[in-house]
Amino acid sequence: MTPARRWALRLASIAVLLLGWELYGRSLNPILLSRPTLVLAAGIDMIADGSLLHAMHDSLIVLTLGLVAGAIAGVALGLVAGRIEAVAAVLDVPVNALYATPTVALIPMIVLWFGFDVMAKTVVVFLFVVLPVLINTVRGVREVDPGLVEVARTFCSSEPRIWRDLVLPSALPYIMTGIRLAIGRALTGVIVAEFYTALSGLGNLITTNANQFQTARMEVPIVIIAVLGVGLTMLLEWAEHQLARWRETP
Repeated sequence: MTPARRWALRLASIAVLLLGWELYGRSLNPILLSRPTLVLAAGIDMIADGSLLHAMHDSLIVLTLGLVAGAIAGVALGLVAGRIEAVAAVLDVPVNALYATPTVALIPMIVLWFGFDVMAKTVVVFLFVVLPVLINTVRGVREVDPGLVEVARTFCSSEPRIWRDLVLPSALPYIMTGIRLAIGRALTGVIVAEFYTALSGLGNLITTNANQFQTARMEVPIVIIAVLGVGLTMLLEWAEHQLARWRETP
């Protein structure tokens, strides 16, 4: 499929979704569900009064810090654990236990340790992000063909060259998949952190406007979160294409 056709289908699906939302929203009480035209008008008003830009600034700081730190830590630990069995054995039980534990349940403890400010929210987002990246990276490293590793060693390749020329390229699709999953979890973590710690950012807008039955204004930050998710995912796809040009994109 050509890029132009792919984009045409994407835009068509967005248009159908917005049209369906607009038509269905007109049949309901605006308190129950707003519609795109009202959400757009509310968004313009919130930009004009500064509330939306201020909230986005607060949320984007937490999102950036937590996502970047979690992705770096997850990739680094995953690469080491994937190649060194002793490290994998040490991390196995803690990672599985932490992954099985709802991160929301840890927020009271995080607040006690880090307070209610940016640090606590960043730690929450970090925990949402690091595990899927770590688990997928470990799997990617372990999926490297042992035969290729042996061939590389037969030709006297050093361990750094094996990492650079074989392990990292082979594990890259798994790493990117982990980061793609982490993007959605990071956005969830931002809103959850803003709900359960100090109310601020986009989470504050959702809660405040919901309590005031301002449905259109409540849906504005929800749309912003969805757009951020789509934008970050597309940026990641572009980065993967640049890093892995040898792979054919379907």
